[in-house]
Amino acid sequence: MTASVLAAGTDLIAVGRAGIGLDNVDVAAATECGVMVVNAPQSNTLSAAEHTMALLLAQARNVPQASAALKAGRWERSKWTGVELSDKTLGIIGLGRIGKLVAQRALAFGMKLVAYDPFVSEDRARQLSVQLLSLEDLMAQSDFITLHLAKTPETAGLIGVDMLKLAKPSLRVINVARGGIIDEQALADAISQGRVAGAGFDVFATEPCTDSPLFELDSVVVTPHLGASTEEAQDKAGDTIADMVQLALAGDFVPYAVNVSAAEASEVVRPYLALGEQLGRIFAGLCGKISDGLEIEYQGQIAEFDTRILTLSLLKGFFGATTGGPVSYVNAPQIAEEQGIEIRPTSTTTARDYVNLITVRGAGHSLSGTLVGLKSVQTLVMIDDYTIDMPPADHLLVVRNHDQPGMIGKVGSLVGEAGVNIDDMTVGSSPEGAKALMVLATAESVPESVLESLRQTDGVVSVASVG
Repeated sequence: MTASVLAAGTDLIAVGRAGIGLDNVDVAAATECGVMVVNAPQSNTLSAAEHTMALLLAQARNVPQASAALKAGRWERSKWTGVELSDKTLGIIGLGRIGKLVAQRALAFGMKLVAYDPFVSEDRARQLSVQLLSLEDLMAQSDFITLHLAKTPETAGLIGVDMLKLAKPSLRVINVARGGIIDEQALADAISQGRVAGAGFDVFATEPCTDSPLFELDSVVVTPHLGASTEEAQDKAGDTIADMVQLALAGDFVPYAVNVSAAEASEVVRPYLALGEQLGRIFAGLCGKISDGLEIEYQGQIAEFDTRILTLSLLKGFFGATTGGPVSYVNAPQIAEEQGIEIRPTSTTTARDYVNLITVRGAGHSLSGTLVGLKSVQTLVMIDDYTIDMPPADHLLVVRNHDQPGMIGKVGSLVGEAGVNIDDMTVGSSPEGAKALMVLATAESVPESVLESLRQTDGVVSVASVG
């Protein structure tokens, strides 16, 4: 999926990769187009871990070489003498989901485990019976190493000439992660010169690969990128991607979206996603154009969690109401940047009247909402300084007026005479008491002519229409 292909997809919402790697998707271009990129990072973890162990064992015992010799009519027992895994040191580079599964299985073989992963704590490593080391120390101490990390500009060529100089002559290198993390030529040279014992490779710098210096060596076991090639992994990947695309098409939070700038949606935060989008949409109708910035405040229990996805949901609602193009969790931050709108989120665990409260402010206006009751009903609780109690609706009419008798009748009559049905209504008062606020939920949009008549009505201060 190149930039030109993505740009041609004018109605494209999501691109799904049934697996982990995204080497064939231009994620940056997708983000610019507002296209969500999703993968299935957990679908093949078990298969990849098992294939790692398969290559580890095949390399240790020369299984494919001995099999090929016997099928060719040669009984060569002494030539293919291997080594045991028990009491050998396995160096795991990358202790994520797959690395953890490999560690558990290697431990069952009686291997000693060391690892290099700057993102894993000592406590977490101890739980896995793994000793954390620097990459250099790991290379020097390991009898086997296995890689389980993504290919990035930082990890490309991570294991090259210099690192291989630190290795024991008995080292065997396993790579079921990504091609290009290990310099294949440097490794082939080290094996040929007796500085490394062998290797097991499932991935290569260029794929499909039918020509590599590693292919010429008897002590190297190779497979054509089979790490995820199990029936179970393929089924899991297909099911996961179908679920992720369905969520993306519905505008919901997608857990495995790789180009959405939010790490998670916790069980506490997730119910507020729809409310956040409603607040953004309604606030756009209240304030019109924003020139300076948006302040978004999270109060209560939700402030203890990662609320970035809530900010995205609010921006999605806001820009969805103010721009003509498609808006998603992916491109909402870009739209804000392009329009010069600074987003300023703040959090506090203190919420005076509510367990949780979300407030958005900008252009002299504010809007607050929360979830109420056991059924978590979306509720608008404040517009500017006016306390209200009303669920969001597709069409809202917000009228600010002087607090004087007859105002409800005047507004209701004008709306009713236009043939617009009023579904719900609430009245809020300001702390000063001189002005009041009416919020009407209508069955359809109020015509502009009626809005203008309302603005000319004696006692009406301002009128805003949402939807």
